[in-house]
Amino acid sequence: MSLNTRILSVAALLMAAASIASYLAYRALADELIERWGRQVAEIQVRYDSARLLQSLEREIGLAKQMATSSVLIAWALDPDDSLLEDAAIAELERFRTNLRDQSYFVALRRSLRYYYNNAENEYAGRQFRYVLDPDKPDDAWFFQLIEEGRDFHLNVNPDTELGVTKLWIDVLVRDAGGEILGMVGTGLELNAFLQDIVDIGQEGINTLFVDYNGAIQLYRDRNYIDFASIVKPEGQKNTVDLLFDNPDDGRRIMAMLERLRDDAGRPGQVQVESDFVTIDGTTHLAGAAFLPNIGWFEITLVDLNALLPRRHLVPLIVVFIAALLITLLVFHLVIRFRILDPIIRLESATLGLKRGEFTLPELPKPSNEIGRLARQFEEMAATLGDTTRNLEQQVAERTEELNRLARTDPLTALPNRRAMDEILSVEVQRAARQGSAFGLVWLDLDDFKNINDEGGHQRGDEVLRQAASWIREAIRPYDHAGRFGGDEFLVVLSPCGRDELEEVAERIRRHILARGEESEAPVTASVGAVLAQPGESIDLVLKKADQALYRAKQLGRNRVNVA
Repeated sequence: MSLNTRILSVAALLMAAASIASYLAYRALADELIERWGRQVAEIQVRYDSARLLQSLEREIGLAKQMATSSVLIAWALDPDDSLLEDAAIAELERFRTNLRDQSYFVALRRSLRYYYNNAENEYAGRQFRYVLDPDKPDDAWFFQLIEEGRDFHLNVNPDTELGVTKLWIDVLVRDAGGEILGMVGTGLELNAFLQDIVDIGQEGINTLFVDYNGAIQLYRDRNYIDFASIVKPEGQKNTVDLLFDNPDDGRRIMAMLERLRDDAGRPGQVQVESDFVTIDGTTHLAGAAFLPNIGWFEITLVDLNALLPRRHLVPLIVVFIAALLITLLVFHLVIRFRILDPIIRLESATLGLKRGEFTLPELPKPSNEIGRLARQFEEMAATLGDTTRNLEQQVAERTEELNRLARTDPLTALPNRRAMDEILSVEVQRAARQGSAFGLVWLDLDDFKNINDEGGHQRGDEVLRQAASWIREAIRPYDHAGRFGGDEFLVVLSPCGRDELEEVAERIRRHILARGEESEAPVTASVGAVLAQPGESIDLVLKKADQALYRAKQLGRNRVNVA
């Protein structure tokens, strides 16, 4: 055999070996790149979908909890046979209905077992009472189960056969001052519309679902998998997330992952996201999950990497690698070094940086060949992924901030609501205990406010509440906190404060409301109870003293201040 033939043969073998090696390297690099990119996409999608769900639910949950604490509704629940209390409670619920997204509400009373309901079409106006709950009826078992468990809040996907609707129900327990469960109130979100808005986003290769604390599917684009009425089903009969996977081991790993996320929910920091690979209908998916402690659900995103980034789109990389390696056999060592190896090494470094979340990459060399085009495509991909990540993080932060603000602000008066005032009181109680100093609490309500509503209508009553909030702000010190505690009741937290300041500010508030009320369409006065909270006293004790002082002011003839 001639030397030329031998050289050609060796060259051919080297070329074949180089081609095979380049193909294997391409597969390994492509798999690693797709996996890293897929995990980034899954985590971003999980956070985005979680924010979208919470944005849709938290306002509705807040309104449902406000309904559950309505003094009018509680009074009716204590005496459900009183027709006057029933009329007042129904009117209160109808006012809430117009603010709810689905414009529907329900209330179920424990003492009478009566179930009331009205929808967006106001179909049941004047006849909101729909039926009587039966403890022996399977369709009504949810009510008695939730009462037995005593959970103050619950989300439940369930069809109501009596009403002929299937909704995502928001259930909130109604309790009296002693904590006794009087019934349940809430609202519902029409399931099909909610699935279309939140779950069935129409994005190829990405499926989103939400499961409850035990892994039972609550929201999914295929309704056949939804586990309706999970609360009353025994374990083993629920449609859990592992039903979606081909391999039972996948289901066990995902359920273990959900348990870890649930256990880590109490740790400080942002929402934790974990991911793992599963097989669905013969196709490998990346499953990303996060726990949403506010509603007790998990969000799971299933990413089909082959659909999002088909391997055929990476086929040109094979040509790049093969061409690069073939050139290494034909050109000088310097060409190999500076035009092939160095760009690949720096691209790999950039890939590792991208894996660590470093979206601002160093300048990559871009030779006039396939590797240069790959570098440009990689930079464009990194820039796009960075922009998308920052935009999503900003949107989540902005929406979270807005939701927190709305959850702590009374929509009628723009004052802090009861939840916000509870937080302010908690801070003041802790500060008082820590510093050994006192703070003042003023509890007031508008005299004869029911008559204002009855004579001037609820619009007049709402206007008086808004005016009262403005008058209170004018009368207090700039560093004091005023909030609406519910109905026509307001709280003012005075800090720092001594007894003289407490009496002075409380009397100033009363006089200011009296003076400004005389200027309005009808006189407005307020009864004021005040207490100087001492270090070590609990929130409940301070509120109780202020409430007693307010009650005493009313007993003494209203439009006066009584200091505990």
